[in-house]
Formats: sequence, structure tokens, C-alpha cells
Amino acid sequence: MSLLNKRAKGRDGETRAEEYLVTNGYNILEKNYRNRFGEIDIIARDGKTIVFIEVKTRNTNSHGLPVDAVDAKKQGRIGRVALSYITAKKISNIPCRFDVLSINDNRIELYTNAFELPEGQIW
Repeated sequence: MSLLNKRAKGRDGETRAEEYLVTNGYNILEKNYRNRFGEIDIIARDGKTIVFIEVKTRNTNSHGLPVDAVDAKKQGRIGRVALSYITAKKISNIPCRFDVLSINDNRIELYTNAFELPEGQIW
């Protein structure tokens, strides 16, 4: 699959993810939030909780489940972006969590509290 096709699939997946989240009561704060540490696909509120959401889209399971692609390295990158976001927005005393939304062959699964910050990163 070409890079252009991968990007289009990713954009389509993020649009579907946003629709799913809004339908399930999430309030979208940011999409494709970027800073010098990387990118977070969606930042939302779930009640009083700030949620950093990584969206993974796959057509098949031949390379594992989409959620499996969020390895320790990816988690660390997301964590650094999230910490920077919290600092920039002056967020304090608000619970935060990391979710992964998996889209696989038109099946959507949301993994709440999918991971915690790696050791050494302070929340």
C-alpha cells in the first residue's frame, strides 16, 4: 500500500473514530494535536477526564491487532506529547488517561485505560 493510501486510510479511520467517540459521549477538544514531541490523534473529554486517544486502523489481522501497534516506544511518545499538552494548557487536578481506538475490518473497539505513562515519566 502506498504512503498516500495509508494516509487516506488513517484519515478515514480518525473520522470514524471521532464519530464513534461523539456518539458515546466524548467531547472532542483537539484532532491531530502536534508538538515537538510528536502527535496525538484525538484529545477529548470523557466526563471530567481528559483522554488522549491513539487511533489504529487495519484491514486484516495478518500483522496483529491494531491495538498491538501501540508499543512501549509509541506509548512513550504519546506520553511526552500529552505531558507537553497538559503543561501548555495549564491543566491541573484533572484526571487524564490514555485510550486506544481500534478499527479493524469495520469493527470498532475502544480500549479505555489502554496504557499508563512509562516509568520515569511523571503524570
